[in-house]
Parts: sequence; structure tokens; C-alpha cells
Amino acid sequence: MDLDITADQHDLLTLCALRTDGATLDWSLLARSAPSSEGLAALMDGQLREDSRAATKNRPLLQQALATGLDDARARVDDELTAAGKAGARLVTVLDADYPANLRVIANLPPFLFYRGELDERDARSIAVVGTRQASEDGLRRAARMARELTEHDVVIASGLAKGIDAAAHQATLTAGGRTFAVMGTGIAAAVYPAENRPLAGAILSAGGALLSQFWPTSPPAKYTFPRRNVVTSGTTLGSVVIEASSTSGAKMQARLAAEHGKLVFLIRSLADTQPWAKKMLDEDRAILVTASSDITGRLGQAADIQAAGQQRQQLALAGL
Repeated sequence: MDLDITADQHDLLTLCALRTDGATLDWSLLARSAPSSEGLAALMDGQLREDSRAATKNRPLLQQALATGLDDARARVDDELTAAGKAGARLVTVLDADYPANLRVIANLPPFLFYRGELDERDARSIAVVGTRQASEDGLRRAARMARELTEHDVVIASGLAKGIDAAAHQATLTAGGRTFAVMGTGIAAAVYPAENRPLAGAILSAGGALLSQFWPTSPPAKYTFPRRNVVTSGTTLGSVVIEASSTSGAKMQARLAAEHGKLVFLIRSLADTQPWAKKMLDEDRAILVTASSDITGRLGQAADIQAAGQQRQQLALAGL
């Protein structure tokens, strides 16, 4: 059963599905260019109003793709929507008021998210608890304690549904009766990855949480999907707390992304004491040392205020400011 979406949403997805000589358009550029019906109409007319290197590169690709026709792209979109509908998923785009407030402020935002479960205004006051898949027992305990203590202060916990630290954070939040959402590295209609966390994904949904994906619904796991997943995990939250991560961990990448996004980056003391990259971020004032959960909660605003600020940003975008 297909999703019930608007014509504008379908047009936005169609732009994302366009291909020219095997190349697709820059999705973040499309997301920045189409926060309103007027911006979307300009894109459908082959216009990119942004003055950037990305726009210069993508403008001829957009115009060539539109000249070739939209039939193939629209057929791809319809197939993906059918798959999403069968999976019980829904769609939110940058055109919509319920697009996550925190995600609007980053430059490399996705144009759409497919999701299962429920989006919630409380998600505006969220923190990502992340770390390595190859976690130590101490790391797993620290992740669980951090998630539990943040939950006690009405913080929504986000993570990436990976094994290790991510799974410990999600599970501890559920056990504490808190809200958690998972940002997936696969499409929303694809099998949950890793397979061992399929019961956890089900538990998140049963508890009223959400699974989010920025990919086409049928997308399988791939090498490129997990770094992109980190972008959204950072973007949907106010900040990221890294529990345990080596210099090659995706969690280290998320710390860097969060700093680039202007988000809060929290590094726990045991990480700072053992990882040179973490000590460097602290020395450069790009991160905050955490010795207690109050070091995090004391820096967070209220969900309603954050949500209102996100809506104000959308109104400014609609006004072309």
C-alpha cells in the first residue's frame, strides 16, 4: 500500500531520484534549496539559486536530467513508496513542519526521512549516546548509566542501532522508561542491520520510539551508508556524547561532525584519558569534558523552546530570508 504523500513531496523525491550519466544530484543542496513550494518550483524549472560550488556543479546536471524527462525517476519513487508503505513507514521532508527541528540547522541535512514509529516534539531535546561496536564491559556499563541518567532528566536518547555502545544506550533508555530513537544505516524497508538488533528495533517501536532513515526505503547496508547515518544522528540532536571510541571509530567521526554542525560534543573522562584524538578535541575547545551527566543536562534547553526555534527557522526559510 503506497504512502499518502503530497504532490510537492513527490516532486522533491523525484528530484532526488534523477540521474544523469550515472550521477545523482547533491541531496543536501536540494534540501537547502527546497524548503518551500516556491523553492521547489524553481528546482523543477531547473533553477538553483544558491551561490555555491555545489550549485555550480549541480546546475547543469539538474537541467540535463530534467530535459531527459522525469518518468524513470517518478517510477523509482513510486516503487520506493510502495516498499515503505508495506513496511508501515511514513515520510517527512524539509517541506513539512514536523521535520526534526535540530536537523534544519545543519548544512548537510537530508531532504527527507522515512520513519517507523512516532516523531515527537520532545525529540528536540535529545542527545546522541554513541561509541564503538567493539565495546568493553566498562564501556557498555558507562553507556547504560549515561543513557539512564539523561533519561531521568527528560532527555531523549538517540543512537545508531549498532551493536556495542549504541545498543547499550538504546536498551538502558527503554529499561528506564525513557524515549529513544534510532537512526538507521539502511533503508526503512530493508532488514534491520545488524540482525542481532532486530528485537531491539522492535522494542523501540513498541515503547513509542522511532526508527529513522535518510535513505531510499529498499537501500541495503553499504560502506557509505554508515558515515552518512552519523551525519543525521548528529544533526537530529543537540549534541553527542562519546563513550568509547578508537581513532578509526565512526563515533570519532560523529564527534567531528557534531563540532562542524555547531552541536555540543561531550567526551567522558575515561575516553579523554586513553584516546589522543579526544584529548586534542578538548585542548582545542571543540568538546566538553564530562565527569557527570549534569555536565550535559546543565547545557540543554527545553524541548518546546527548541521546537519553536526550529519552526522560526522554517518560517525564515519560507520567507526567503
